[in-house]
Amino acid sequence: MPLVVQRRELTLWEQLYFPALLAGFAITLRHFFMTLFGDRRKKVTLEYPEEKWPVPRGYRGAPTLVRDQEGREKCVACQLCEFVCPPRAITIQPGELPSDAKNSKIEKFPEKFQINMLRCIYCGFCEEVCPEQAIFLQQEYSLTGYSREELIHDKQKLFELGGVMEDKIFKWKNK
Repeated sequence: MPLVVQRRELTLWEQLYFPALLAGFAITLRHFFMTLFGDRRKKVTLEYPEEKWPVPRGYRGAPTLVRDQEGREKCVACQLCEFVCPPRAITIQPGELPSDAKNSKIEKFPEKFQINMLRCIYCGFCEEVCPEQAIFLQQEYSLTGYSREELIHDKQKLFELGGVMEDKIFKWKNK
């Protein structure tokens, strides 16, 4: 059995098209005159490439790798970020350091570290799970590229974006 919806009858004023047209035109004129003669300091448009909106506190941007203050890689290729990544955007291939290396106390280092920014959902799990604080979410929100390959960030690109993060604990310092 079909459901019949009872609609109320429109009044004569509601049936006329002209009053609604005048109300819309009045709003347009008000905006026009406020723009023309109103407060000029109140900007509505943001000139995007030159001006960028302020990044809010707690913003989760793109993940990057960082180095310590001595320029060493902080990542020890534990692969926790790879395992916790929901869309599987992170790929790590660990390699072993030779015993005569400068920082031989570390067992592994990432030979290959890639983040597919097309897959990344900016959840921040990789930053939370990293025991060495080697991966951080940057505050940049404009990541662009001309091809898909440009948006697959390798280890070198991730270090360029991340830079150096000052470390409070010197755990790899030789004594």
